[in-house]
Amino acid sequence: MIVLLIIFIFIFYHNPFFSNSKIHSSNNVVELSKIAKENIETEVFSWSLSIPKIGLSQIKISEGTDEETLAQFIGHFNETALFNGNVGLAAHNRGSIKNYFQDLNLLEKGDLLYYTYQTETRTYEVEEKIIISVYDWSYIKRKDSVNLLTLITCVENNPNERLCIVAKERGKE
Repeated sequence: MIVLLIIFIFIFYHNPFFSNSKIHSSNNVVELSKIAKENIETEVFSWSLSIPKIGLSQIKISEGTDEETLAQFIGHFNETALFNGNVGLAAHNRGSIKNYFQDLNLLEKGDLLYYTYQTETRTYEVEEKIIISVYDWSYIKRKDSVNLLTLITCVENNPNERLCIVAKERGKE
């Protein structure tokens, strides 16, 4: 699919039939190159979170929890697992460009989450919903024998606390 797209771009760009058309402009070639790059990245590497109860569907995840990352993506705590183990994720719930965790407080024990890393998707079930101190990193550092998904976001009007959702891989004990 990607190879065909690249061949199409090459033929399209070098074909004299289109040489005087607006389609041949450098902006369009750059745009087609961006589309090709996005397709390659999507096919090779997919990293997302879905939480149907709160309307999240395949929201992209990016490495890091800095402001720049959280302004656009769900962020991954780089000291946590990527797939096997405790995966730690963070997102804003208000006051940002993207507030993916704005309804995280609506989750309850038993709600389902779907985490995709590369070509595999796992189903997780909410086990705990707790308020923790902004300095409490014990939930992110947990090393259990099962796969966990730990979600962290702010608590409105309380800068010293965070909402923490811990979900366990479904069907695993």
